[in-house]
Amino acid sequence: MQTPAQYDLILSICRELFLAKTHDYGTAWRILRLPSVTDQIFIKANRIRTIQEAGVQKVADGIDDELVAIVNYCLIALMQLRLPAEAPLDLPTEQVTAAYDHENALNRELLLAKNHDYGEAWRQMRISSIIDLILMKLHRIKQLENLGGAALVSEGVEGGYRDMLNYAVFALILHEEAAAAAPRP
Repeated sequence: MQTPAQYDLILSICRELFLAKTHDYGTAWRILRLPSVTDQIFIKANRIRTIQEAGVQKVADGIDDELVAIVNYCLIALMQLRLPAEAPLDLPTEQVTAAYDHENALNRELLLAKNHDYGEAWRQMRISSIIDLILMKLHRIKQLENLGGAALVSEGVEGGYRDMLNYAVFALILHEEAAAAAPRP
């Protein structure tokens, strides 16, 4: 399977979960300020790194679940960036679905452009390195948030969220390919 099809499959899984949670919880995530969304992504990425380093986990949610959460929290951050300050906390499902799909489409376009330019170098990377890159992007975003978003030369927080989303997708693809290639008992 090629990268565009793999991306689409993963995002369909993420979207399905996001919409199910929207059904259950509405748009409770709207109450989160961007630094809180950043911290939620940090919690997920840090847990993955802890599991990788410890070699064991004590909570049932797997690494894939955390990567899907990173994808969805990045999309939440991107939606929050675009919503006006006066937007209500409770948004209609149709509006949220359209916003999710819009941000996903923008991100897919970026992923494919960067994937072309970098020659799919991520396929040669370790998942642990991808998680480190997510954690580095989180640190950069926190720095920008602490500066009030006043970046001198960086891409800003939107670019950071988009990169983390793409890294999470890459890690999910690599994890799935590794599982498929593993010998069956």
